[in-house]
Amino acid sequence: MAPNDIETHPWRPFIPENAGVLFLGTFPPQPKRWAMDFYYPNRTNDFWKVMGIIMENNPEAYYNKAAKAYLPDRIKAMLRERGIALADTGLKIRRLRDNASDKFLEIVETLDLPALLHSMPHCRAIGAAGEKAASVVASMAEIAVPPIGVPSQWTLASGRTVDIWRLPSTSRAYPLAPEKKAEAFRTFLTAEGIIEP
Repeated sequence: MAPNDIETHPWRPFIPENAGVLFLGTFPPQPKRWAMDFYYPNRTNDFWKVMGIIMENNPEAYYNKAAKAYLPDRIKAMLRERGIALADTGLKIRRLRDNASDKFLEIVETLDLPALLHSMPHCRAIGAAGEKAASVVASMAEIAVPPIGVPSQWTLASGRTVDIWRLPSTSRAYPLAPEKKAEAFRTFLTAEGIIEP
């Protein structure tokens, strides 16, 4: 694919019926960087390490080192059990450089987040991973981008409120150890009742 071509998101949002929270990123990397055909597929991204630390006290819980691939069945089972949904803010994007950096990603069409939330009656919070995802969500909600760890509220047209949390980017380009990123994610998931304190 040539730089500046428009790419369409490869996956539908992953929405368990009981989803209480929704993680939102920006957009997947190019397929050549995938270690599975699912969200956060890049081996160098810390998302599944962070979730492994939180859920199983093991950063490699969702990764097969020998095969150099993630374990999507195990990942999806955990997400369904915990009521965690996944989607991205970008539905269609253009890469301004030949990489996965949010800095060089132009969102051409955003996810219809109000419609998605309408289809998720139990969802009480959004965790936006990274500055760009948080900025897109804040723009939709017409609120300021919240600081990391301090949620803001979005009142939907229906009158329902949803907490908006900004979380650290799980990209390796964001200079924070996975264990430190996990602390912010754990605060979010604990506050929203997904995991025990």
